Amino acid sequence: MSALSSLYPQPLWQWFAQICAIPHPSKHEQALSQHIQHWARDKGLVVIEDQVGNLIIKKPATAGFENRKVVVIQAHLDMVPQKNADKVHDFTKDPIDAYVDGDWVKARGTTLGADNGIGMASALAILGSNEIEHGPLEVLLTVDEEAGMTGAFGVEPGMLDAEILINTDSEQEGEIYMGCAGGVDAEFTVPVQWQATATGVTAVDLSLTGLKGGHSGVNIHLGRGNANKLLARFLADHATALELAIANFSGGSLRNAIPREATVSLTVPAAKLSQLQQAVTEFEALLRFELAAVEPALKLSLTEVVTPAQVLTTATQNTLIHLLNLCPNGVMRMSDEVAGVTETSLNMGVISTKEQSIQVLCLIRSLIDSGRQQVESMLTSLAQLSGTAVKFSGAYPGWKPNPDSPVMAIVRDTYQDIYHKEPVIMVIHAGLECGLFKKPYPDMDMVSIGPTIRFPHGPDEMVNITTVGQYWELLLAVLKRIPERA
Repeated sequence: MSALSSLYPQPLWQWFAQICAIPHPSKHEQALSQHIQHWARDKGLVVIEDQVGNLIIKKPATAGFENRKVVVIQAHLDMVPQKNADKVHDFTKDPIDAYVDGDWVKARGTTLGADNGIGMASALAILGSNEIEHGPLEVLLTVDEEAGMTGAFGVEPGMLDAEILINTDSEQEGEIYMGCAGGVDAEFTVPVQWQATATGVTAVDLSLTGLKGGHSGVNIHLGRGNANKLLARFLADHATALELAIANFSGGSLRNAIPREATVSLTVPAAKLSQLQQAVTEFEALLRFELAAVEPALKLSLTEVVTPAQVLTTATQNTLIHLLNLCPNGVMRMSDEVAGVTETSLNMGVISTKEQSIQVLCLIRSLIDSGRQQVESMLTSLAQLSGTAVKFSGAYPGWKPNPDSPVMAIVRDTYQDIYHKEPVIMVIHAGLECGLFKKPYPDMDMVSIGPTIRFPHGPDEMVNITTVGQYWELLLAVLKRIPERA
């Protein structure tokens, strides 16, 4: 970890090393929050912890900048806890094992947490500096961004003085974000009935691994495989003919991450085991052909296991298989207004089997409310036809792009002055917290910037070191250019 602290800019990377050292997955941010609070109070800064656990830290302006508009730099405290199947790691107890690989920082076998740890580190580095010039400054660190945006929903009017918000959760250097998608969680509940396992069967685990996964907003248009959907496809094609009986279906771990792995526990008549093995081999070859460009490492494996005492009834199993196979997934529509940006999408993120029911958790995203509502209607119809239940929760609005944003203009002009090229003005198909802040602070001017991060929300996540330096230089230059209050 010491190698990180020596990178440029040192104050930022020193903070990121500390962040990696303190476990902070979603719902478990308190240790990191307490560490930051103690540090900030020791620095004499004003620290507020609101009722949901968000931190607001306030720092006075440096000399000569007292009359500038108040700026809040915003990041989130939590990280996505994703690991490879063969990695032993408890995200609530173990530090992130980050290392330098050329011009990239990566983590061994887990997500890195650069999304949004780098942004958080930059904000804390500015708070700790006596040399960086800026006007009145606030830092807002929210909780639970990756697992429901609890913190963003809990931000109340009147707690922030800022007129300008700089969100640090973007993932491409040279891109300025001025809008984002809204979304809603969709959860199917499949009622379960069980029956005793038949005699003369062999029990196996059918597992799909090696997929890239990734962020269900940023990467949804890349055509990557969804482990849940691909196993459902196999079952729809072969369950009846091979007399397969499902004992358990488990896939994915987060509703906003494309599922990289899934496993279905099955029984098969012993006489048909070889047919199942042949079908698995053929299906793996088919997927390798279809997804050769995007999933070169996929693996479909069949492992014999202890025979379960019970399996799903035929009726329950048919409902589950057809629901999963039919449920939409991926891009529903591309945007007409912003080239190359997804307008509406759906991610079948998590499947979990319980005693009384099977839960299927999806995340709908859309730049427009009507797009989200259309998908909600489709899933409602699917639930009606399948005899299951679906509920929608945690809806959050998008951030409507504002091409006339004054702070966006400052960022754009500053970037051009520093790097002598135009930045790309973007709208992101993801749930930046900015959209939620517009409700308690409707007049706040917002922009989002950040370094280049690849494969967020998966164990292949990495952040480019050079672009972290560029992001840092841009952020400091923008703070110097914030205009005076009217």
